[in-house]
Amino acid sequence: MKTIKEPKRSTSAKMERTTSQTRMEQIITPKRSSPLRKLKRILVPIDFSEPSLKALSYAVPFAEESGATISLVHIREPIAYPVDIANVSPLPVSGMEEAEARGKLYELAYREIEELVPIDVHVRSGRAADEIVNMAKALETDLIIIATHGYKGFMRFVMGSTAEKVVRHAPCPVLVVREKEHEFV
Repeated sequence: MKTIKEPKRSTSAKMERTTSQTRMEQIITPKRSSPLRKLKRILVPIDFSEPSLKALSYAVPFAEESGATISLVHIREPIAYPVDIANVSPLPVSGMEEAEARGKLYELAYREIEELVPIDVHVRSGRAADEIVNMAKALETDLIIIATHGYKGFMRFVMGSTAEKVVRHAPCPVLVVREKEHEFV
């Protein structure tokens, strides 16, 4: 029996293909059966920190390519949860606080998101991870793009990891954007 070997592809052909497209095009260019074409809503939690703005910068190209709506959500979280009253709900967002946060979200959207990308904004009060997961379910979100602040040690113990909790409980895929990372956008 004779074995036929396939010819090896040259590495220069691979290099040529890679350099002919930008890295971002390779990642987000949808193919016929790509799940990117099916994105209808992308949820981006915003706390107005640099990492959350970085998460938004990742969401914009995904939304542009897929035609998805970007839902910006800001959660007003109580300053601390004493261990004894962990199940007590925080005070609701006052009308003035909500209006201020909405205004900031719209301002951010105007600055950072192309006009053709549909947006909506939401302001909630509560534990950030729980509210993000609940919003994702209520809005039937297809993708959450969330920042992590990268706390370690004692700060992580005190602050917790919202992104980690969202990843564990989200009803959809979650893209976690780290504060310090190699970027592809």
